[in-house]
Amino acid sequence: MDSSSLSFDVIVAGCGPAGAMLAAELRLHDVRVLVLERETEPVSFVRIVGLHIRSLELMAMRGLLDRLLEHGRKRPAAGFFAAIGKPVPPGLDSAHAYLLGIPQPVIVRLLEEHAIDLGAQVRRGCTVTGFEQDDEGVTVELDTGEQLRSRYFVGCDGARSTVRKLLGVGFPGEPSRTDTLMGELKAEAPPEEIAAKVAEISETRKPFWLRPFGEGVYSVVVPAAGVSDRAEPPTLDDFKRQLRAIAGTDFGVHSPRWLSRFGDATRLAERYRVGRVLLAGDAAHIHPPTGGQGLNLGVQDAFNLGWKLAAQVRGWAPEGLLDTYEAERHPVAADVLDNTRAQMELMSPEPGAQAVRRLLTELMDFDEVNRYLIEKITSIDIRYDFGDGPDLLGRRLRDIDVKDGRLYDLMHRGRGLLLDRTERLTAGGWSERVDHLADPTAAVDVPGVLLRPDGHVAWIGDDQRDLDDHLARWFGEPV
Repeated sequence: MDSSSLSFDVIVAGCGPAGAMLAAELRLHDVRVLVLERETEPVSFVRIVGLHIRSLELMAMRGLLDRLLEHGRKRPAAGFFAAIGKPVPPGLDSAHAYLLGIPQPVIVRLLEEHAIDLGAQVRRGCTVTGFEQDDEGVTVELDTGEQLRSRYFVGCDGARSTVRKLLGVGFPGEPSRTDTLMGELKAEAPPEEIAAKVAEISETRKPFWLRPFGEGVYSVVVPAAGVSDRAEPPTLDDFKRQLRAIAGTDFGVHSPRWLSRFGDATRLAERYRVGRVLLAGDAAHIHPPTGGQGLNLGVQDAFNLGWKLAAQVRGWAPEGLLDTYEAERHPVAADVLDNTRAQMELMSPEPGAQAVRRLLTELMDFDEVNRYLIEKITSIDIRYDFGDGPDLLGRRLRDIDVKDGRLYDLMHRGRGLLLDRTERLTAGGWSERVDHLADPTAAVDVPGVLLRPDGHVAWIGDDQRDLDDHLARWFGEPV
């Protein structure tokens, strides 16, 4: 079958944050996208999640941040690592150095609307039951018997990913050993009584907390030992029973917004790509929610993959570009899995683990240690391996001042960007894929930088010939 006759360029399974973000990124490059979502309606329960610094930067790059800020609440970018309460270190290298607490359904809705506004199709109530790939594309089969064709297929269908299982990709790691209840509930007990009891218990029992959201609503986390079958959703009575067992009181909790449980299962897909089928988000990695990294990791996967897959579809991708998705993102996920393993150990009530926790708590009084851990959790420490060069090479560039505004305002179209302080450089034959800003006043201390569409620095210098080599490396042959 001729690839031009295929109905879609890319089919995405799953319309969560990763799937919706990927669809939007592909549509910025006129890729024909269909998103298939098993659920007929968006998730109704209101679970508050946190967008970390790097995710906020990515949203700013696409002009989405202001919309998200309308629905969220800014909080200090601190206290993430194993819930050890330390202040924000001074001078974090970002214009968006805060946590944004926001309902997860709002994130999904805004990202889905963004993708649809850009021209993506979303079909709900569609369950993928199988697929076959060949040299030209992928045939995706639905539970209705309908078959769809696309050039590429991406599984963003969650931790129990059907796509990953059908693809036969291994998912090694550790099964869940410890379950924890998590929810948002109202509490009748006086706030000062709750705070005092939580402070007392959390000295020796991790994870355990009741954190106020306002208007009598609390984020409640309590160990789930002995609670009903793991396959069954927890109940309000489960929360009350566990709170009484540990705190001696249930604090009068009632009127839950949502209730869930999580385990500490930790797994990483052996591969992110097999031929024309790829994985992203929870389909590629799962880990405990400690540190609040999961949703952020998936959105950042999509941001890394989107422009590369679009380049492959549009025919200008240099050789090996699509393979850099796995090469760059697999090690990032492995690092997240390791830091969540470490955090879970630090939350164990065992004396040895608590001794290590006390030691780390002391070490985090050193600014360098505190900063290192916060930059790791919020993903602003990532440096992709682009070869030898200055420390900035391979890292993301913060949202700096440029003439007439901010750097990220220039990246809404998902293209590369040449920031040229010399006023002598040019994007030349790559100008259809790379924008050019000549600005000697730009607040960066290098003569010129080439940014990929995901904001990572692909080149630094002032030599046009060297720049051309790097333009070809990332953006293919010149037009």
